[in-house]
Amino acid sequence: MKQKIFVLYTGGTIGMTQSSEGLRPDTALVSQALSPFSDDLDFEWHVCNPLIDSSSVTLQHWRDWLDIIAAKLPFCDGILILHGTDSMAYTANLLALALQGLGKPIVLTGSQWPYAAENSDAPRNLSTAVAAFSLKLKQTVIAFDGKLYPAVGSSKVSTETAAGFDNPHFGAIAEWDETQGWHNICVPSQDAADVSDDLEIRYPDPQAKIAVRTLIPGFAVQELADGLAQLPAHALILQSYGHGNTPADEGFIRAVRDFTQQGKLLLNISQVRQGRTAAVYAQGNAFRNSGIINGGKCNLETATALMTLAVSQGWGVEDVHKELVRLKLV
Repeated sequence: MKQKIFVLYTGGTIGMTQSSEGLRPDTALVSQALSPFSDDLDFEWHVCNPLIDSSSVTLQHWRDWLDIIAAKLPFCDGILILHGTDSMAYTANLLALALQGLGKPIVLTGSQWPYAAENSDAPRNLSTAVAAFSLKLKQTVIAFDGKLYPAVGSSKVSTETAAGFDNPHFGAIAEWDETQGWHNICVPSQDAADVSDDLEIRYPDPQAKIAVRTLIPGFAVQELADGLAQLPAHALILQSYGHGNTPADEGFIRAVRDFTQQGKLLLNISQVRQGRTAAVYAQGNAFRNSGIINGGKCNLETATALMTLAVSQGWGVEDVHKELVRLKLV
């Protein structure tokens, strides 16, 4: 019996066509992209109206897509999401954290070049994504350049090559090509609590206000210290140095402490691609004791999903820490 795959087409380069102003989303992809795989799989398409460039994704889009997924998941064997690469890792992380008890695969893919372009990476990415359904996964993954990456920890790392994504901490969980099929498979076992027949959805609040700041030498520390009191965000992601280090500037530390004492969340993550915040250097001690949350191995995309849901669900510091532990990030 054929597997039933629900396809959520959100837009992105994979289906774009050229216009006088540059590449634009188009629906032509629907009639051609998955026909080579129809002997083994039945596809049901949902084409978003309008299709978007993924640089335009909003929290409302995520909420709408979660509604669509929740309605279709009981009636299919898996979900394929065609998505632009710019914010694909953000969406993948949000879905991974929002869909609790997921018992079926959700596979996201897209491409660096349009499907119809010469030497496009789109056909290979689609082949990888479709083949992923044979693995009977129970998680959200990104399929790209012949590899499957777990959503949590994944980032877009290149605009120049077909190897557009990576997961520096957790790596690829499988590799695929037309001659060998799947190989180097290392799908981690999942806790029973993370897989259930009862899907629970944590919806993002479209009004959740998450800010991000990156430390650089010089004025950035003073600007952050001066601006924290007026920052309208509900939560802040700080990309600090190395193992989570910041200047031990008294004004900066005082501003951070005042921010967190208001009940606002400050998640500290490393700006290093394969970085991990940890209590390694004395330099960062004052900052670590100012009410912030240690994000461990969190990358920006995972941190964004986590803080968005934390604000939306009314989580406190301990709730966020428990989620970081569950995700094996700390």
